[in-house]
Amino acid sequence: MFGNTQAFSGFAVKDVVAAQKFYGETLGLKTDVSDGMLTLHLAGGRDVLVYPKDNHTPATYTILNFPVDDIEKSVDELGRRGVRFERYDGFDADAKGIVRSDMGPPIAWFTDPSGNVLSVLQTK
Repeated sequence: MFGNTQAFSGFAVKDVVAAQKFYGETLGLKTDVSDGMLTLHLAGGRDVLVYPKDNHTPATYTILNFPVDDIEKSVDELGRRGVRFERYDGFDADAKGIVRSDMGPPIAWFTDPSGNVLSVLQTK
């Protein structure tokens, strides 16, 4: 039934203006706002809808993952842009906030201005 539809994902934020600044300026994504909602234009022609929600509660899981070739370099650059990395119980992070384990690729988690969890992870 939906095999040929152009489905897309979305998530809520407290403040669309703050989200546009963070995703556009801090993370360097192409964005636009229409009808009070933000669209993130991701590589590969993928779009994500970001919508305002007055009683927003941040997701407790990773809503968006950014694969990179060099996690050290990416974490350093995000840190220069003001991003602070999260540390979670049960995950042994290094001084930069990068978790390396046998269970997956090197990964570092951070949040957007609404508290939604994002990650940067090394794919090579």
